[in-house]
Amino acid sequence: MSTQRIYSLPVDITDWKFDGQTDIHFNWEYDDGSDALLELYEKGKKQQWDASTRLDWSLELDEDNPMQLKDEALSIHDTDVWRKMSEKERAWLRRELQANSISQFMHGEQGALIATAKIVATVPDINAKFYAATQVMDEARHVESYKRLLHEKFKVAYPINQALKTLLEQTLTDRRWDMTYLGMQVLIEGLALAAFQSIRDKAGNTLASAVNAYVMQDESRHVSFGRLALREFYPQLSDAERDEREEFTVEALHFMRDRFNQSEVWERLGLPAQVLDEIHYNSKQMNSFRGRLFSRVVPTVKDIGLWGPRVQKAFAEMGVMDYARIDVGEQLAKDGQVAEDFDRKMFVEKAIAPEA
Repeated sequence: MSTQRIYSLPVDITDWKFDGQTDIHFNWEYDDGSDALLELYEKGKKQQWDASTRLDWSLELDEDNPMQLKDEALSIHDTDVWRKMSEKERAWLRRELQANSISQFMHGEQGALIATAKIVATVPDINAKFYAATQVMDEARHVESYKRLLHEKFKVAYPINQALKTLLEQTLTDRRWDMTYLGMQVLIEGLALAAFQSIRDKAGNTLASAVNAYVMQDESRHVSFGRLALREFYPQLSDAERDEREEFTVEALHFMRDRFNQSEVWERLGLPAQVLDEIHYNSKQMNSFRGRLFSRVVPTVKDIGLWGPRVQKAFAEMGVMDYARIDVGEQLAKDGQVAEDFDRKMFVEKAIAPEA
């Protein structure tokens, strides 16, 4: 049965095609490659997991507030529009906003699945190919997890929004392998980690929190993959080549900061989309999200060596230079630890349930 039946908005076509402009790179030297990437490959093999068994899909979601997020997390909370809404309308809005967010996660993970498959084909380092192969499996599992959350629990989904679609296309249409890394492993994965963290830490529903915690454990390795590969490669580039990468980074970050909104949901409920987009952009909730986004991206951009005048000027103008002091390795390690804490919590809950 077609899954289009659960989309809240019409899906005019069932697929999306464009020219990926890929140069396939074979490597016949199997003992030559980055030792650090080989170590990450070993870690990637050990940390594979099964979405069907690690997550407890028997847990139910509240229809009126599926992920049990506080209303204060909504960007239009306590505005005139919010105060005029009935409780039934607020319940509908909670559900639709959450479904839209998870839908974009699902579509973004499919983008990551395709991008990583492209990295396997295009990256020259054989150990990078090995690790990227484990990430392909990770991304497939992430699509599976969000698909099950939407299809089995929410029973509603949204098409990919235009901002994410544009960002994915910009990342996947460049022929150079390092640009796929930069766009996906550093920028889009950084955006994803910021969004996943918000739900992981704020959701009252255990299933919703756990999905994001386990996905983040994988994503922390993916960002490390991008850091290791690009940190070794970018010092070899000319100043002009590095400047081109910096320009791409700055433009993408401005786009990510300014373009992500919930217009589809406002319009579906018949709310004034333009007014609410402005409220959404200027809300304390979105300011907080942008802070999380830059706390993920700024230290990684510095770490990989894209730290020329263009990038530093842009970050200074955005008021995010302080994030450059963050220890990105420590930050990513914490994401892995939180997932292990969820495993222990789930084990305790399952042990207590039979006794109760």
